[in-house]
Amino acid sequence: MPPIRMLWLALAIWGTLHPMYWFVTWFMANEWSILAMVDAWHANAATSGLVWDLTVAAVVLTVWVLTESIRTGNLRGLWAIPATFCIGVSCGLPLYLFLRGEAAAQCRISESA
Repeated sequence: MPPIRMLWLALAIWGTLHPMYWFVTWFMANEWSILAMVDAWHANAATSGLVWDLTVAAVVLTVWVLTESIRTGNLRGLWAIPATFCIGVSCGLPLYLFLRGEAAAQCRISESA
């Protein structure tokens, strides 16, 4: 596996574990309340701005993943969409880059055969 693909995979794992630590810590302190989490996201202008920044990034990533997956036939790349919305952009983007690299490598192998 090329070093860049290992980096994408490591970043996807980090992008899962690090945010989840903070989310689980927060949820444990707040009785696992989804509504309280949504309220916390909009506690002030700074957090609202961050929520909207990540929402727009997630939508853009989803459009890109769909477009690329349809164009290339790399259906494995679609796993990045639930990863983005269930975990976060910090997991979905590097996961897609990892999966995209796998498809590109398989394409190069089949072209050289």
